[in-house]
Amino acid sequence: MKFNLVTLFPEFFDSPLSHGLISKAVEKGIVSFNKVDPREFTTDRHKSVDARPYGGGPGMVMFLDPIVKSLDSVGIKPAREGGCPEGKRLIMLSPKGRPLTQKLAVELSKEEELTLVCGRYEGIDARFEDIFPVELVSVGDFVLNGGEAGAMCLIEAVARLLPDFMGHADSGTEESFSSGLLEYPHYTRPPQYDGLDVPKVLSSGNHALIEEWRKKESLDATLEARPELLSEAEGLKKDDVRYLRTIPRKRLGKNLYMALVHYPVLNKFGEKAAVSLTNLDIHDMSRVSRSYSISGFYAVTPIEDQKKLADRIISHWTSGPGSKTNPDRAAALSKVSVKDSLLDVVEHIESETGKKPILVTTSARGAGNTTSGQVRELLYDSPVLLVFGTGHGLAPEILEMAAGCLRPIRFMDGYNHLSVRSAVAITVDRLLGDAW
Repeated sequence: MKFNLVTLFPEFFDSPLSHGLISKAVEKGIVSFNKVDPREFTTDRHKSVDARPYGGGPGMVMFLDPIVKSLDSVGIKPAREGGCPEGKRLIMLSPKGRPLTQKLAVELSKEEELTLVCGRYEGIDARFEDIFPVELVSVGDFVLNGGEAGAMCLIEAVARLLPDFMGHADSGTEESFSSGLLEYPHYTRPPQYDGLDVPKVLSSGNHALIEEWRKKESLDATLEARPELLSEAEGLKKDDVRYLRTIPRKRLGKNLYMALVHYPVLNKFGEKAAVSLTNLDIHDMSRVSRSYSISGFYAVTPIEDQKKLADRIISHWTSGPGSKTNPDRAAALSKVSVKDSLLDVVEHIESETGKKPILVTTSARGAGNTTSGQVRELLYDSPVLLVFGTGHGLAPEILEMAAGCLRPIRFMDGYNHLSVRSAVAITVDRLLGDAW
C-alpha cells in the first residue's frame, strides 16, 4: 500500500516511519511513503502557504492552490475533473471527521493508495472540501497542532492489517477492538515476579480452558474500562451475556432518584394546578426504576384520595395478591414511595444518604442548561433527584429549586410532546444505559 502524505512538515514523519514494524514493512515493500510539501508548489519567494482569515479572528488559514497542486502531483484531481482514481482515497485529518475506529481501519486497508492531507494553523480554506472528494477522519475529540500526529495514528492502524505486516498471522485479529472488546492480559517469563504469579491456566496446556479464560478476561476488561463498547461488540454469545451479568458493577443508578410531581404543575392556561395520579405512570416508571437499578421513585401529591389510590396500587403488588402472582412486578413497585411535596422527597433522600440531593428538572420546552453527560458526572459522587412533571409542566417554584434543567429529548425538533412514561424511559436510558 502506498501512502501519500501532504504536509508542511515532512520531517515530522522521518523518525516514526524509520523504526519498528513500519520500517520493516517498507523494506519488504508492503508499504511505501511519498511525502509532499505544499511549499514546493508556491509561486512567491517567501513560499507562503497561508494568510489571515476573511472576517478576522486568530490564526492563519492555508491557501488552496498549493494543496491543489500537491494533490495533482499524486494523481488526484478536483471532483469535476475525475477526483480520485479507483483504488485511491483522499483523506483529511479533521476533528469534525468520521471517528477512526478498527472498522474504518479494516475498510481503508483494502485500498491500494491513501493520500492523507495534514492541515495546520486554523486549517485549509473550506472550499477544499467543496472541490475535492475528500473524506474527513478524526482520531479523537481533542485539538492537535496539526494533522500529522493523527495521520501517524491512521497509518499504523491501517498498515498493521496488511498481509505479512505483523509477525504472526493472528496478531491483528486477537487485539483490542478487533471483535469490539478490549484485549485480555498477556504474560511472559519469569513465572513469578515480585510475588506476582502468572495465572496457572496459561501454563496448563488446556487450550479450551485458556480460550475460556481469555474471553472472560476480555469481557472483564471491557466492562471495567469501556463498558459502552459492549452494546456494539460483535460475536457476543449467550454464555458471554450470562457471564457479564455475574460480574459485580458499580452502578450509577444507586445515586439516582426520580420524582413525578402531580402538584404543583401547570395546566394548559399556564395556571398552577394538580393532576391526577395514574396507575400506568406508577407501573411503568417503577419498572424503569427497577430495570436501571435506581434507588427510588417518588410520586408527589398532597391530595388524600390520590395518596390512598397510590397506596392501594403499591400494596396490592408488594404485599397483596399481586406479590404472589407476579414477583417481578412486586420488585418494581417496591421502589415507589408517595410524598406530599418535593421538599419531603428531598428530606427523605437526605435522611437515607446523608447528603442533600442535587435537583435536576426536566422539560419539553426551551433548550435546558444541563446535559445527560453532566448529570452522569454528578452521579459518581452525589445523589441526584431527577424531577418530572405532569400536566403542562412543572410550576415555577419547582423549577427554582433545581440546580439545572435537563435538555429536552428532541430539543432540535419542533414536535417534542412525549408521554411522561416515554420521556422517563428515554431519559433514564441516556443516563444509565448498559454502558453505565
